[in-house]
Amino acid sequence: MELIVTTWDWTRAEKTFSVYEIMCKILKDSDLLDRRKHCFSVQSESGEDLYFSVELECDLTLWEKAFQTATFLEVERIQCKTYACVLESHLMGLTIDFSMGFVCFDAATKAVLWRYKFSQLKGSSDDGKSKIKFLFQNQDTKQIEAKELEFSNLFAVLHCIHSFFAAKVACLDPLYVGSQATASAAPTTSGTGKLKYST
Repeated sequence: MELIVTTWDWTRAEKTFSVYEIMCKILKDSDLLDRRKHCFSVQSESGEDLYFSVELECDLTLWEKAFQTATFLEVERIQCKTYACVLESHLMGLTIDFSMGFVCFDAATKAVLWRYKFSQLKGSSDDGKSKIKFLFQNQDTKQIEAKELEFSNLFAVLHCIHSFFAAKVACLDPLYVGSQATASAAPTTSGTGKLKYST
């Protein structure tokens, strides 16, 4: 029996997520929670871990490829995402922009405080609750500059940054970019595409 999903079914979804604000992880045998094989987890924008399994290993490969493709296409479509944040008790905005990188601005005046390209991010860490510390390399002095921001939606921001970086890396791979053009012209379920990044 074939399962058919309609547009009406999508409007009744129990939960919906922005694909660029979630993280998908294919689980190794040592990470499995029970006897089910071929499992993956999705960490939501709130940090909640959802656990899924599929029947066959090839289904797991198809899921991973579909998730990567959907994330790439959505980042390509939206181009940028802005999150409210706090810097030293001041309300700010952080824009993650596919072309420009990271832009931090004052929420009230819209004045840009700092701007860095993706390539200038040399490291980052978070406290698992609300704060992210970015380590950017100044292009002129080559010195590392630390920037700490506080977010009410930490996991959404972390996953979004990861999605934008993954899309940037995918754009450097001509085989991946070419496969996207081919895939949009003739969808396939063979699962044979090769990607140079994983989520």
